[in-house]
Amino acid sequence: MSELKAAYDQAMAQLTAPGAPYAISKRELNGVVYKMYDNAPANITEVYAQAAQHGNNEFLVYEGERISFRQLLQQAAAIGRQLVHELGIVKGDRVAIAMRNYPEWMSSYVAITSIGAVAVPLNSWGQAGELAYTIEDADAKLVFCDQQRHTLLADFLRSHEVGAVVVRADGSVSGSGAIDFRELLAGQEHAVMPEVEIDPEDLVMILYTSGTTGAPKGAVSTHRALCQSIVNFEVAATASAMSNPKAIGRMMESGLPPTQLLAVPLFHVSGLHAAFLIAFKGGRKLVMMYRWDAEQALRLVESERITVVSAAPAMLLQLLESEDFDRRDTSSLFSVGAGGAATPPRTSRLIYEKLPESYSGTGWGMTETNAIGTSFTGNPHKHKPGSAGFQHPTVEIEVRAPEGSVLPQGEPGELWIKSATLISEYWNRPDATAKDFRDGWFNSGDIGYFDEEGYLFISDRAKDMVIRGGENIYPAEIEGVLHDCPEIEEAAAFGIADEQWGEQLAVVVTPRAGAQLSAEDVREFAARKLARFKVPHYVFLHGQPLPRNASGKVLKKDLKAEYEKLAGQDFARDQDQA
Repeated sequence: MSELKAAYDQAMAQLTAPGAPYAISKRELNGVVYKMYDNAPANITEVYAQAAQHGNNEFLVYEGERISFRQLLQQAAAIGRQLVHELGIVKGDRVAIAMRNYPEWMSSYVAITSIGAVAVPLNSWGQAGELAYTIEDADAKLVFCDQQRHTLLADFLRSHEVGAVVVRADGSVSGSGAIDFRELLAGQEHAVMPEVEIDPEDLVMILYTSGTTGAPKGAVSTHRALCQSIVNFEVAATASAMSNPKAIGRMMESGLPPTQLLAVPLFHVSGLHAAFLIAFKGGRKLVMMYRWDAEQALRLVESERITVVSAAPAMLLQLLESEDFDRRDTSSLFSVGAGGAATPPRTSRLIYEKLPESYSGTGWGMTETNAIGTSFTGNPHKHKPGSAGFQHPTVEIEVRAPEGSVLPQGEPGELWIKSATLISEYWNRPDATAKDFRDGWFNSGDIGYFDEEGYLFISDRAKDMVIRGGENIYPAEIEGVLHDCPEIEEAAAFGIADEQWGEQLAVVVTPRAGAQLSAEDVREFAARKLARFKVPHYVFLHGQPLPRNASGKVLKKDLKAEYEKLAGQDFARDQDQA
């Protein structure tokens, strides 16, 4: 074991020992024994009570608006009061949130979950049919939405008798069957949040998966699972700080208060768990963007003295490679982290080229685990930037073969995870629940392995793995190599059926602006870095950014459907496709 891992383990052992602040014990839940934090909040209202202790301190900066912890909680109390006494929402009712990043997203979420209702955050990037599907699937009684989402959903909401509260409405919504958010809260400046008894095993949220391979599934979380996740973020951050004293010392000497840029959607665990809820409980200021723009992000870093930026790898690349990066004062940046998708080596290298003293990191988790799994920050990340980090202390991970046997160290296999943070089920999907959950374990669908020092490496998604002539090819490896090509902006790899080989490897490549790039150029670059069987058979040049979902993951299903038609038409290997 390396000194870096040993230092982290020692810090974690101190924090989680019996009697320590983050003490861990084993508890049985539904016949399964899990490791849990003894002092974790029992429900999310206890998290909000800790947020209230930060009072008038500034919590949120949004488009010139500045909101304190007290102000956001007061607005949430007004919403909660009206939900119960005016709109008839009771414990267990599902209430959806369909809007882009607004302060009202946060206060609505706090209100819904405080009164024992179940929050259903919707992917605001979805079209009308996608949004309607999730509202109907969750059987939501009410939707908090912005003007754009209400315009898309108005007919559906009327026909299905689903109530709507419109945030920041453009003009009057009278006659549409909806309620203007401002009118709902009129006269409620001193409202008190209704008191509701909430058990740790009560439902808190249904968060829909990204749905890259079909209709999204509703991931159902309990208050206990969410609160255990929040505490896990805290203990992992504390252990990392303890084992990186020099980096933390530099941060303290700067005198800058922790300030995080929130540039990812709140309807994803990266925005909701790792940014909003952690910052809210811990007293950290957030600077929230309505939508991602690298140049605007850099302006905010400079003006707000932002210390932490966490975003999808593609977003970080845009930030670090922006011409404005060297023009702006980014000296406040202390930590830059990637999450939500596999991190290409180019991203990690750029972080340390641009910010040599960066206290940066990454992690592995998903909706079904409430964002928990592995993570690391600081020196260990710099030591092995291609890793996803160390296993969290209340998490058990096994690397299994397809038939279920546990594989030896260093051999890639399916990652199964057991944790008290796991969702309890997929909403209305007993078939999917039975398929992916077994005896307290969840099949993540990711392929990975632990090295000899205990670092987890993610090879790829199991469904994305390409098997060519019996050889396994991991698209993430291919993409990581191609991202190092100076003429390539981004790349996506996937398999296309082949009668002789079973599958052939295909890549869709977006050239950099002004670059002269051919399919053969791509193959030659790959051949210098990869084994012969990993060199792409099909190379498609794509003249625009690759399609992505809200969490930054490339929509390979869409790309594959588009380009395998060309392959099926006797596509010539040396032909370039614009």
